Amino acid sequence: MTDKHLTDIPFSSFELADEIMQGIEEAGFSLCTPIQAKTIPVAIKGKDVAGQAQTGTGKTAAFLLACFQYLLDNPADERRKNTQPRAIMLAPTRELAIQIHKDAEVLGKHTGFKLGLVFGGTGYDKQRKQLESGVDILIGTPGRLIDYFKQKIFDLKAIQVMVLDEADRMFDLGFIKDIRYLMRRMPKPDQRLSMLFSATLSYRVTELAYEHMENPEEVKIETDKVTADKVVQTCYMTANDEKISLLIGLLRHMDPRRTIVFVNTKRTADRVWGFLEGNGFKTAILSGDVPQKKRMSLLKEFQSGNLPVLVATDVAARGLHIPDVSHVINYDLPEDAEDYVHRIGRTARAGASGDAISFACETYSFSLPEIEAYIGHRIEMQPVSGDLLAEIDPKSRKYPERGSRNAPRRGGGKPHQNRSGGRRRSGGSRRR
Repeated sequence: MTDKHLTDIPFSSFELADEIMQGIEEAGFSLCTPIQAKTIPVAIKGKDVAGQAQTGTGKTAAFLLACFQYLLDNPADERRKNTQPRAIMLAPTRELAIQIHKDAEVLGKHTGFKLGLVFGGTGYDKQRKQLESGVDILIGTPGRLIDYFKQKIFDLKAIQVMVLDEADRMFDLGFIKDIRYLMRRMPKPDQRLSMLFSATLSYRVTELAYEHMENPEEVKIETDKVTADKVVQTCYMTANDEKISLLIGLLRHMDPRRTIVFVNTKRTADRVWGFLEGNGFKTAILSGDVPQKKRMSLLKEFQSGNLPVLVATDVAARGLHIPDVSHVINYDLPEDAEDYVHRIGRTARAGASGDAISFACETYSFSLPEIEAYIGHRIEMQPVSGDLLAEIDPKSRKYPERGSRNAPRRGGGKPHQNRSGGRRRSGGSRRR
């Protein structure tokens, strides 16, 4: 975190328990971000919070630390069973659930709380056994949680803390009926601490908060810009048949390090992957049909720097915390302005800087005015000069083995059904 991203309020000012402060110090934190400074003192007193903040501003640590302190201050009922979690944290995607769990392991290392992680796509029996052995804090995605709940592997009668992260994304993915199903099986709102976080506190999110929370205090981190200040945004007006040449030309003119190239369809992802691999760029695809184990392996390679380029559909636009993403390239402009914000939010996180480059092509340029209206400013247009257009041999494109787009390859695998971490309802799902 940079100094500009932080307040002058230290974590020590909240009188957090020693075991919590030890985890904070070992994580290298000392001063709060704005969302942490406003959330923690409210929540540790038992007051519900409905928080709004940009991605990458530290909200995960805010609700984790508040949860830990509340559980320490309010011991569990002596009649509580081993299979009754004390806290539940709901996330829309498996990547976000994994990241919350990872942060909880670091920050809560000395609290003694037993953590559980549940998400779809892999590890069914392992996760079930974990729940059967008992957990204090349960982190997961709605679909798999409801699956185990209906099998009576655990129940929600002893929940003291409920966290709903990225509530707006829950609506987007059609999970709100599942969320309401789970909330109605917890103790009443006045008998638990509830925290909700969202990129926007829209009417539908606010309605959810007031239906299932006890007079929550709204915590908003206001900003003049929807997008992070340190994202340098540029756009190239390009023809469809120039996009591959421009992409490879740009990558050759810069140090991609950790670059995410966003596309709108899996078919385009395959095409972009094939030309990048065929022209010297080590690349992988991250989309909804990638098996969970492969997915985690790819993200680990990307984070370590061994894999410089990821080609991703919007399934990767939220819930991923990847430090030091250098460039986000919108090979296809998204048709939804909010998706643009979440895509470029993968870079310039936690006060760092980054570049967001977009292609306004013949197919998707119609999205540009809506995006600029949503973010509140024009995106700087750059000319497509001849030196940026790489000469590409059409035969250089690589194809998946055995001639199938679902054959094993970096970032691929056999066809898989819904792997978003739970059941997706057709009415609220997005393109993948």
